[in-house]
Amino acid sequence: MKEHLAVALSELESSGLRRSLRTLASPQGPEVDIDGKRLHNFSSNDYLGLSTEQFLSLAAVEAIERYGTGSGASRLISGTLPPHAELEYELAHWKGCEAALSFSSGYATTMGVIGAVLGKSDVVILDKLCHACIVDGARLSGATLRIYPHNNLTRLESHLRWARTTHPKARILVATESVFSMDGDQAALREIVALKEQYGAWLLLDEAHAVGVLGRNGTGLAEATGVSEHIEIHVGTLSKAMGCAGGYVCGSRSLIDWLLNRARSFVFSTAPPPAQAASGAAAIRWMKTSDAAERRAQLWENITRFYSAAGLPRMPQSAIVPVILGSNEAALAQCNQLQNKGFWVPAIRYPTVARGSARLRATITAAHHPAIVETLGHALRSMSLRESV
Repeated sequence: MKEHLAVALSELESSGLRRSLRTLASPQGPEVDIDGKRLHNFSSNDYLGLSTEQFLSLAAVEAIERYGTGSGASRLISGTLPPHAELEYELAHWKGCEAALSFSSGYATTMGVIGAVLGKSDVVILDKLCHACIVDGARLSGATLRIYPHNNLTRLESHLRWARTTHPKARILVATESVFSMDGDQAALREIVALKEQYGAWLLLDEAHAVGVLGRNGTGLAEATGVSEHIEIHVGTLSKAMGCAGGYVCGSRSLIDWLLNRARSFVFSTAPPPAQAASGAAAIRWMKTSDAAERRAQLWENITRFYSAAGLPRMPQSAIVPVILGSNEAALAQCNQLQNKGFWVPAIRYPTVARGSARLRATITAAHHPAIVETLGHALRSMSLRESV
């Protein structure tokens, strides 16, 4: 086995696909210490700069002091601790849904939800650029899987028509991200909602990269486009703009009751630590404040400033800026060049993105100093990089 893995790792190395872990000597923030270098950090999904906020740390510490560091077992065995119940109350109220359920991660959320609501006699339809957790959940559900080209509404309708005609008794689920994690663009959400309602399908919307960033109350693209009430399954994560950890699903009371009985990643996992739930609840409460609105405004000022400095041709749709380079070697070379200039902008390669679409992925946050945002934009422009979306 060791010999086989050594050969496989050598092949990854030669193709520019081998990865290794980097140890930070600092907290996540607008600047980080990596391998002895102080770099401006444009790799983090902490869009509002919350991960080092003291009010989240205090919420976690208080929960540890009252309830300890672990949850003991799954919530169906050991019971629900108050921080878990508080988090789900805050989530449901914030998202405008009847109920919510929290999971250990966003990945576990989507895997558990899709597997619980679909079976072998059902159909699931995905955007081609959906995150791996959605793809894996769809495959493991056993449902018939159909994929439509990214944001191609004509093909989506064709799949829906086929599913309703050939599987008249099936449950049909359309699943998409609201903001796509590697391209930074938005789903054509209003149109997708209209199509799924026309064909009697359900919609699962993953707002992982939209919550905290989009919408008047920061709840995501569904709020920003006014279609929240038409979405059956809202999923997301607390690990990005919320600055915490864990995943969630929001929806009807019957959906949540079904999931706590049948979502395997919930039923068979030890509950998240009480500190994780407590800090998540504190982040949700903060999202409803005027301070949060000001922080979102600062984020969008930085995004707009970056696009202007970099000379990018389109209007920004999120805090994610992909710079498509094609080859793994080109992405790694440009990543190293930026690192020499004092910027950490990671190279993203297969299997995170399709072969031949390796890229730099810059993420803008509210915590970045405006002058640094402009400097990176100018650096990218001077490198003659092209932004593809």
